Amino acid sequence: MWNNDKELFQLMRTQLFTAVVGDILDTKGYLHQFVSPSMKPLHSSMVLAGRAMPVLEADVYELHSSSGNTAIGKKPFGIMFEALDSLKENDVYIATGSSLRYALWGGLMSTRAMHLKAAGAVLDGYVRDSKEILDINFPTFSYGTYAQDQGPRGKVIDYNVPVEVCGVVINPGDIIYGDCDGLLVIPKEVEKEVIAEALNKVATESDVRLAIKNGMSTVEVFEKFGVM
Repeated sequence: MWNNDKELFQLMRTQLFTAVVGDILDTKGYLHQFVSPSMKPLHSSMVLAGRAMPVLEADVYELHSSSGNTAIGKKPFGIMFEALDSLKENDVYIATGSSLRYALWGGLMSTRAMHLKAAGAVLDGYVRDSKEILDINFPTFSYGTYAQDQGPRGKVIDYNVPVEVCGVVINPGDIIYGDCDGLLVIPKEVEKEVIAEALNKVATESDVRLAIKNGMSTVEVFEKFGVM
């Protein structure tokens, strides 16, 4: 049904929704693939579909490390710029590991990511410059907005590594999928069957919807279609 990632993610953005994909993941035994419901798109119309490029953050308490023990400690923001510049087409910048004391993403980062044709950003924390991000309509999911800069408060210490967000393990290349109802992770090893079955379920649900409109009871619907 698709030949490449571009076609796959277009299908997901236009024909699927997170509820149906989550249902299919349940049937496969992947019961904990949604992150916290507190993580929302910056605008309810934003839909995100792409491949995870995980970024590991850490709290700090000074702009330049006074110890001089690490190269990262000497750099404002750590290796955040390197992480951002590493984004490829359809990548999702997904940052975790820090506290909630500052924003992890902003307008200029969004502009750079969009230029690189990234799919969006997911922050296990806050974003700032929200008006700027909304103006360019860059799909961004977070806990909300907070203008506090991370400069003297946080650094990126690694990227393109496995992470865990809200108890969900995310490996580089896993599919990140989000809409106004939630954000979930599709492990790479089951992505083809999950998406194919989700597309089939959407088609079946269209038949169910029509049957309900025509007066069929929910008991009859479930017995006939196995979907409700």
